[in-house]
Amino acid sequence: MDGDADAAVEARVRIGWNKFRQLVPLLTNRDISLIRRGRLYSSCVQSSMLHRSETWPVRKENEMTLQRAEMRMVRWICNVKVKDRVPSKELRERLGIHDIILILQQKRLRWYGHVLQKEDTDWVKKCMGYEVEGSRPRGRPKKTWERLCKKIAKHVI
Repeated sequence: MDGDADAAVEARVRIGWNKFRQLVPLLTNRDISLIRRGRLYSSCVQSSMLHRSETWPVRKENEMTLQRAEMRMVRWICNVKVKDRVPSKELRERLGIHDIILILQQKRLRWYGHVLQKEDTDWVKKCMGYEVEGSRPRGRPKKTWERLCKKIAKHVI
């Protein structure tokens, strides 16, 4: 709305928690292996949290919000408390899932590749290079989706 993804991230985290609560009986069932629970979590909860996230111009705060929510869910699934001081990476390995930020970046790059392959006359590609007229407010300019994609692509290559 204001050129950032705050509202979208909050809504998606809320949707992810709703989906998680629906699946708690399965995700915390000790008769099901951690890998299977991780697959269920990844396919249902993570995918609902990242639905349509390809075009979000996320900031660090947004990424931290997503990671915080994800790690609370992962700890719940693994039945591990914060005071147990088990590293997040180890918990993700137990479940066989990837970091939510890594998945977000992969989705963004995949969509960026699709947009780059479109014809120059396509409206999606035209929107990518659209410059808003008028004066810009003081301070750091808002991060654009295209700049984020290029920054991620530099680290990948």
